[in-house]
Amino acid sequence: MKPIKKKKVLIALDYNPTAQKVAEVGFAMARSMDAEVILLHVVSDPVYYASTDFSPIMGYVGNLDVSQMEPDIAVVLKKASLEFLDKSRHHLGDDTIQTMVEEGDFAEAILKSAKKMKADIIVLGTHSRKWLENIVMGSVAEKVLRHTTIPLFVVPTKYNNHPS
Repeated sequence: MKPIKKKKVLIALDYNPTAQKVAEVGFAMARSMDAEVILLHVVSDPVYYASTDFSPIMGYVGNLDVSQMEPDIAVVLKKASLEFLDKSRHHLGDDTIQTMVEEGDFAEAILKSAKKMKADIIVLGTHSRKWLENIVMGSVAEKVLRHTTIPLFVVPTKYNNHPS
């Protein structure tokens, strides 16, 4: 008799305030499947982390002053990203959640990590943009969808800086 392999769900999170929704929806889906959960954050351009557009997420203040960082910014960003994922794990209330930080292009790193971890499903959010902007700029979700053989669960998110 072949042993039953436990499913794995890879949840890719960025520092956008909508990351909490992506984490919660992905975690709920994984729990319903009795699957292992892996939280992933991809470190890319350091300027992304210095944006003033982001607010605290799941108890983590994501704004970093990159001008005051050590010469090896990647090490600092990786450490901050691990802290962010640890706080995300704590927010979800499950110490068995694995965390990982990768560097590089968002889509490529998500695809590489999913393959390396043998994920059964990839969960990520897509930020609401105008359709023309998506056509011209593309999106991480679209790139992952185009190149993956692993099922993709996309959580539509919308973040509005100015409450109506």
